[in-house]
Amino acid sequence: MPNSSIHRVEILAFPNVQILDVTGPAQVFATANDLTGSAAPKPYEIVVVAETPEITTSSGIALRTALLSEEAPYPATLIVAGGYGVNEASRNAVLVDWVKRRSLVAKRTASVCSGAFLLAETGLLDGRRAVTHWRRCDEFAARFPAVRLDRDPIFVCDGAVWTSAGITAGIDLALAMVEHDLGRRLALEVARQLVVFLKRPGGQTQFSTVLAFQATDEMFESLHVWIAANLHRDLSLASLADQAGMSLRSFSRHYRQRTGYTPARAVETIRFETARRLLEDGLSVARTVRRCGFGSPETMRRAFLRYLGIGPNAYRERFHG
Repeated sequence: MPNSSIHRVEILAFPNVQILDVTGPAQVFATANDLTGSAAPKPYEIVVVAETPEITTSSGIALRTALLSEEAPYPATLIVAGGYGVNEASRNAVLVDWVKRRSLVAKRTASVCSGAFLLAETGLLDGRRAVTHWRRCDEFAARFPAVRLDRDPIFVCDGAVWTSAGITAGIDLALAMVEHDLGRRLALEVARQLVVFLKRPGGQTQFSTVLAFQATDEMFESLHVWIAANLHRDLSLASLADQAGMSLRSFSRHYRQRTGYTPARAVETIRFETARRLLEDGLSVARTVRRCGFGSPETMRRAFLRYLGIGPNAYRERFHG
């Protein structure tokens, strides 16, 4: 007879799964176990399950797994991982049916990153709010119109169903679950131990925008590095074109074609992202304005309102420390 005080967490894996989708949440729950000291039993039993006793992740690292079973103790939490193999997994009737049946007996069911595609195949997300990796949101919305896709949150909880955004958001999701199960104090200790936010500020679009700049081809990669290191300087169109070694007209045209943004919008976004991090680290608003080259507190305030809906003073008070 299983101990009713132990919270069983099953994490579904499959070939070419994203390893961090599995190990990120697993480590959060394992750290919660570690931080409960010598108390017995530990709060979480963590089991990685799959169709076969071993699967190879997309990174080439193999994971030993427990076999899918209807006889195993009912999970309190069922988590579906994502990754490159999720499309094939979503076409696997055995996996889809197992998730559907297992979710009926689990107290809560969740997905990490593109694991939402497999979860959506079961129909469990129909009519619910959900999120997935920002790069696959358009595809998800087209394939699953009955799901109320929300593109920005790091994670979404709709009743007993949880979904999270890209990859590391599985850690945010698991931390929120630990807070729900065991309280804020322990969840905060877990976050400190793992050196992550207990509640990450903002949504995934702010990260995807900056990452999109970094993901452009080599033509502007070094320019973006230079911008981030020289935010206090004149970053006019002329200075950017000169740094890129191009004429004004050629630079403006090629930059927008390559990145999808105007140079001015890119500079503002990089300034905003840098300012956000500085405020989190405790720098004053006035010094942040100067460090990031906003020109005036009002200019930075307008940028924060556009990106986050709150001003820099309120942001600093909320997220510093």
